[in-house]
Amino acid sequence: MTPSSNSKDFRLDGKVSVVTGGGSGIGRAIARRFAGAGSIVHIFDLNASDGEGTCKLIRDEGGDTSAHACDVTNQAQVKERFAGIFRKGRVDILVNNAGISHIGNIEGTSAEDFDRIISVNVKGFYYCMSAVVGHMKANGGGVILNMASIAGSAGVADRFAYSMSKGAVIAMTYSVARDYLQHKIRCNCISPARVHTPFVDGYLRKNYPGREEEMFEKLSKAQPIGRMARPDEVGALALFLCSEEAGFITGCDYPLDGGFFNLHG
Repeated sequence: MTPSSNSKDFRLDGKVSVVTGGGSGIGRAIARRFAGAGSIVHIFDLNASDGEGTCKLIRDEGGDTSAHACDVTNQAQVKERFAGIFRKGRVDILVNNAGISHIGNIEGTSAEDFDRIISVNVKGFYYCMSAVVGHMKANGGGVILNMASIAGSAGVADRFAYSMSKGAVIAMTYSVARDYLQHKIRCNCISPARVHTPFVDGYLRKNYPGREEEMFEKLSKAQPIGRMARPDEVGALALFLCSEEAGFITGCDYPLDGGFFNLHG
């Protein structure tokens, strides 16, 4: 590699990506980052208007994108959406990002809560990987990136069901990476700590009306680094892991946690 080639680092030119939950927050940041690096980006989101909102931002920035209304808990619909893209060409990258949160310990988690978390955060990831992995095999490889959480590997209070689901995401990542090495499919995951997304702002408005700023500061200081992550910081790591520069990386869980896992407490 020569110094002049550095300008090409972390490019996705000619690559086609699918980002689930790309209508807001981390998914939107990843979609915009990928489009800016030259990828054609397909946005899957339960909320069609959110998906179109991300597409408008990407198009305004000169990117190539399309939105697809998709409920990742509906396997038939997931297969249908991917099949539509396959008819036009190939998918090189899948970012499994669509997910939901839940607050509560085991006593505060109903069976309905537990089933909903499994449906979105575990089955949704499984459905999307299952839909794309055969296609990637047939086309000589690809990259799968799963959004996990530091809660999947560290003890986080009142996150029983959510932590369970993200632990499952990490385990699925390792399994897919192992099983598809010979097919040139890389699979990794990112485990963020708290990220400042619209979800956080909505949570504070709902649960701490009038105390939003105070609680935001408290949540921010819970990270040893003293602040929450920004969605674009997650997007930057996602871009690296899905780029050719990360071609020797598979079967890894990357903490993006401001020191939470090793420095907390």
